[in-house]
Amino acid sequence: MSGVQVQNRRSWPNRGFFSLLILAATAVISAVLLIVPLTPEASPNQLSLGNVAAQDILAPYSLTYQSEVLTELRQNEAATSVSPQYTQPDPNIARSQLNLLRDVLDYIASVRVDSFASDEQKLADLSAIQAVQLEPDSLTLLLSLTETEWQSVRLEANRLLEQVMRNSIREDQLESVRRGISNQVSLAFNAGQQALVVDLVSDFIIPNSQYSETMTEEQRQAARNAVEPVVQIFVTGETIVSRGQVIAETDVEALEKFGLLRPERTWEDGVGVIALVAISFGFIALYFAQRPDLRSNQTSLLLMALLFVIFLYSGRLIIPNRTIVPYMFPVAGFGMVVAALISSRAAIILTLPLAILTAYNLPNSFELTLFYLFSSAFGILMLRNVYRLLTFFWAGLGATVAGALVIVAFRLSDPGLDAVGFIQLLAATAFHGVAAASLTLILQYLLAQLLGLTTTLQLLEISRPDHPLLQDILRNAPGTYQHSLQIANLAEQAAERIGADTLLTRVGSLYHDAGKVSFPQYFIENQVPGTRNPHEKLPPEESARIIIQHVPDGVELVKKYRLPKRIADFVSEHHGTMMTRYQYANAVKAVDGNAQLIDKALFTYPGPRPRSRETGLVLLADGVEARARAERPNNEAAIRDLVKEIVEHRLSTGQLNDTTLTLNNIETIIESFTTTLRGVYHPRIEYPKLDDSTIKSSGAEQSEQPTKKLNEPE
Repeated sequence: MSGVQVQNRRSWPNRGFFSLLILAATAVISAVLLIVPLTPEASPNQLSLGNVAAQDILAPYSLTYQSEVLTELRQNEAATSVSPQYTQPDPNIARSQLNLLRDVLDYIASVRVDSFASDEQKLADLSAIQAVQLEPDSLTLLLSLTETEWQSVRLEANRLLEQVMRNSIREDQLESVRRGISNQVSLAFNAGQQALVVDLVSDFIIPNSQYSETMTEEQRQAARNAVEPVVQIFVTGETIVSRGQVIAETDVEALEKFGLLRPERTWEDGVGVIALVAISFGFIALYFAQRPDLRSNQTSLLLMALLFVIFLYSGRLIIPNRTIVPYMFPVAGFGMVVAALISSRAAIILTLPLAILTAYNLPNSFELTLFYLFSSAFGILMLRNVYRLLTFFWAGLGATVAGALVIVAFRLSDPGLDAVGFIQLLAATAFHGVAAASLTLILQYLLAQLLGLTTTLQLLEISRPDHPLLQDILRNAPGTYQHSLQIANLAEQAAERIGADTLLTRVGSLYHDAGKVSFPQYFIENQVPGTRNPHEKLPPEESARIIIQHVPDGVELVKKYRLPKRIADFVSEHHGTMMTRYQYANAVKAVDGNAQLIDKALFTYPGPRPRSRETGLVLLADGVEARARAERPNNEAAIRDLVKEIVEHRLSTGQLNDTTLTLNNIETIIESFTTTLRGVYHPRIEYPKLDDSTIKSSGAEQSEQPTKKLNEPE
């Protein structure tokens, strides 16, 4: 097979450039995320208001300064102690109310002396007064008073209102003032007359002193100005913030005065970040150089790059200035998502740079790096074969246990960590594992739907024999169903040897010929032996059209039954752009061998050619199985020659140019196909034919049941 081109070399520069572009862009974004602080308060000490200090912060030198925070606090206390300020009593309000009272009293006097009105009419007239609401008893008393008594009540009402309105009356004091005027009525009056005076006066008492915002603010400002500035003194080595202390505004001010919160970033810091990012992504590049299958999958590359940036950005945004949150942030979710959707090996390789970059320049960065790395690795390895939902639980548990062991290794001997803090860290680790597993389960489903990726759970579900489409194939095209099982066995074992996706290969094989259920009788495996082949009475062009039609019919069935797009790829690519050679040969024969008169497009499958290792395997297995079933080779040499001939033909016609299969893969595939077919077409023992006399002479007893033919294999 020397000289055979397995890959289309012209397409690889574009693919290689695209891979390098994604890798470079991700590296640049990662460097920016590490150099540029994502939060204003980001600092090496990771201290901010309301957080708990992870370590003691000591004064590097002696410092005396005026504390604006403490000074403002005392000024606010002084201002708060100032009571609200009100204006002086307004005499105009008192005069107005006195005049109004006199008018009411004059009206009452006129009603009393009205000789033409009855007592009932007088009571009605008095009840109509709107300025004052008098009780029925008070109205009756007004009419029953003598003139002398009335004049005394009248004078007392005027005197009482004038006396009360001379004092300051605020809105909040109004009710208490009205309740207290009964004690100011002259004792010369009896109880009924006293109550009458109170009723006449109460409604005319209103606030005469208003709240003054200006006066109040002036007094409060004066109180603020009277406060002396508070001086804060620190000596060298004095503790500014203690470990475990909740950071207050005064602590933040002190750290700012010492310049501990706003360190200047130097060019050395930037160079250090660039160096770390360079070695991290150089490591990633070396790995992808060994994985052409991942390199050529643009969707997978973009997805991994996007997830890497999102997790790194989220980590650098959320983790700084926190004590417990770094152990809660589900970094392991990144590796588990990549493992579930793309590759476990790629997930482990990418997790190492992500763990290092996420924990870079944070307190306890070495501990955090190991925490993220081991928890992610355990989760990935336990999620490697996603066959059940319970696998996600075990993966989350594995991440939790690994993280907890890292915490025990680094924190159990820490004298500054009490039992409560240790339990909090373990609880954060448990949250980390649960969150990572949950995030993986959710993202796996959403991203698979969005990007057309295929998950293991999806493949397991559609590979069940009771799936409606498989049942349709089994009932209507049983030969095709058996043929697909043979293809699945061939391709799956070869996929395992070359490191391709075995489950995807097997499931794709089961559905690759689904389109044959539309016209099963036109395909040899579904025809009853001894019956006439319907293609014999069809023109070659019509015969080829029917054969080729099973590809688009199969794609339509895949869409109808809502199977993943990757399964549709197996249907459309398993014949590539090959020709229906039998029909083409008949067509050429019909025109006396003049091939120029034949339109080859009528005998060519629409394609496309296989674009993945998995679909390429099915294309090869399909041809090998069909040829082996027709020729039935009886020894290993014949099987190997048959396999090599089919594979070389597919290579020579360029059917594998768009896959990432290498020459080494091809040799492995040939060996795998040969081994598998050897198990199917192995030589059998020829049993001798014996007649009845031979059986009787041997002393064997005859069974009462019909015997099996002796030349049949057991």
